[in-house]
Amino acid sequence: MSHRVPVELVRHVAASTGLPEPTAARVVTDVVEFFSETTEDYVRRRHTELRQRGRRNSQIWELLGAELARRPVAAGTLSERQLRRIVYG
Repeated sequence: MSHRVPVELVRHVAASTGLPEPTAARVVTDVVEFFSETTEDYVRRRHTELRQRGRRNSQIWELLGAELARRPVAAGTLSERQLRRIVYG
């Protein structure tokens, strides 16, 4: 997935970090793509990752709620039931 990023943002990142503009553009694109994941896709991906690490669902729901609240474009508050429905349908 490729996103067009604002030139002024790339220039700002290049100027504030000293990175060459092509490198700054790649960094900005990577960040935009990372945060463009839908809430549902994020919840499913993280649930799978955390289960693979041996976490129990009771821990996962709490952790996911906290993670979602910290994202730059935060999802609305989701209950444990809503999180379960995203994962299990």
